[in-house]
Amino acid sequence: MHIHTKKFYGLIMLSVILLLAACSSNQPQVNDDTNASEEKTETSATLTLENDGVDAEEFEELMAQLEGEAAERVVTTSVPLTEMLHLLGVTPVGVPTSSNPIPEDFKAIDEIGSPMAPDLEVMTKLKPDLILSAKSLQSSLDESLNGMEMNKAYLPTDSFDDLKLSFKALGTYFNQTEKMNEKMQRILNEENELIERTKGKELPKVMLMIGTSDAFMVMNEKSYLGSLVERIGAENIATTVLNAKDTYSPMNMEEVVVANPDMIFVLASGDHGASEEMFKNEVEKNEMWTKLAAYQNDNIHILNHQIYGVTSIQNVETALTGIADYFLNED
Repeated sequence: MHIHTKKFYGLIMLSVILLLAACSSNQPQVNDDTNASEEKTETSATLTLENDGVDAEEFEELMAQLEGEAAERVVTTSVPLTEMLHLLGVTPVGVPTSSNPIPEDFKAIDEIGSPMAPDLEVMTKLKPDLILSAKSLQSSLDESLNGMEMNKAYLPTDSFDDLKLSFKALGTYFNQTEKMNEKMQRILNEENELIERTKGKELPKVMLMIGTSDAFMVMNEKSYLGSLVERIGAENIATTVLNAKDTYSPMNMEEVVVANPDMIFVLASGDHGASEEMFKNEVEKNEMWTKLAAYQNDNIHILNHQIYGVTSIQNVETALTGIADYFLNED
């Protein structure tokens, strides 16, 4: 009995040793699996034409407005959408009248008036199969076009994500996949580069401002500039601290001092409200500005309204990279 017991315990010890050896030999495989999983996660974060970051549900909603065969006579009331048509090789029969530049190739095309109040007589004469307009102006345009039997589609154009979404929808609708993918790939390349550059970096918190003729306002993430900052991953104090619900909100200087942004961007243009000179005067007459970290560190930047204040599929890569360079100056 005693001998059998010793043999029994000997067998148990041998089994334990073999089990530990097996676990040890399998350990590298577990690590490999974990590393592979991590690599897979990183790879899935890389944007591709198949994984382009465009919201699938919103895309389907837009395509529901663009049913059937591609229209041949298109009128656009939006400058951003006009740019998209140009990149896709689609020539409209009518374009908006605007201070923002229209593609040079479209200069000879009939103008239909301002985006908010197009000339209905001109539009009627053009006999469009489809009218493309900005979603933000849908209510006013529906009112203007009330009673007119015209096919209309309203596409979002306010933010960085809006540009990608609407461009993809138009490229798909007009069967211009090759031209669409060429531009989309360039945009995705810029985004992927930003993903790499921002890894593990702590970004400064920022305040975004725009000037009217008599005041300055803060901008949240719904603005074009705000959407670029959000894409980079930086904190916008209008959203996180000031709780600004509207795209443009009045600026309370006492609250701004408490929020104490590290960096300030000011959209200033003589053609679109306040000028750079007006902002300098604003700072000089209010000593509260001197309390801000952004002021003390000379980190207040005046931005070109044409690049950073106007949504543009043509300039989007320049705008995205330009803003990133302020945050990620690696010199």
